[in-house]
Amino acid sequence: MSEYAAARLNMVEGQIRPNKVTDHRLVEAMLDIPREVFVPQAARGIAYVDEDIAIGGGRYLMEPMVFARMLQEVGVEETDVVLDIGCATGYSTAVLARLAATVVGVESDASLAQRAGEALAEVGAVNATVVTGPLTEGHAAKAPYDVIVFEGLVAEVPEAITAQLADGGRLIATVMGDRGVGEVKLYQRIGGVVSGRILFEAHSRPLPGFEAKPKFVF
Repeated sequence: MSEYAAARLNMVEGQIRPNKVTDHRLVEAMLDIPREVFVPQAARGIAYVDEDIAIGGGRYLMEPMVFARMLQEVGVEETDVVLDIGCATGYSTAVLARLAATVVGVESDASLAQRAGEALAEVGAVNATVVTGPLTEGHAAKAPYDVIVFEGLVAEVPEAITAQLADGGRLIATVMGDRGVGEVKLYQRIGGVVSGRILFEAHSRPLPGFEAKPKFVF
């Protein structure tokens, strides 16, 4: 077993399985996808640590345990079309591509988007594409989506993105709570109405463009 394969196994056995992640398809995907391909060369030795990893431009790959919990809770199915918002270098998109029929990754940083496209090709994620554009707009051209995943902290989920959910579709994001703590929330669109509920608290790095809007005080 290679050094990276051993680290990947340790990540799954030490971080993923002990934290309520039991979906065998998700576990297998995280065992298979080489996370080191999606981080800078200098960071490959820490690709499997249990924390966010800096990948340049002020962006991070989400902590594996939080990412895995989110995907388990949103319940990605083999027939789903998925929108991955803030895909960065494409690791999240690659994992999602193992679970869903089609995945569209959206990235605002053109250099990260290019790296994502190259890395996805390297791991054979033929059912995944990456588009460059404002994260806050999602990607309406391929909507509606069965699942939408946010790869970072947001102040709130914009209506422009919930509008891209299919009826019965699910959206999961880490949203800043009233106490200043990130809360992973699961939303669902049913009959035109979108409702959400808090699942668990989590620390995630902010996604650009989703900062809280200034409040006017009179």
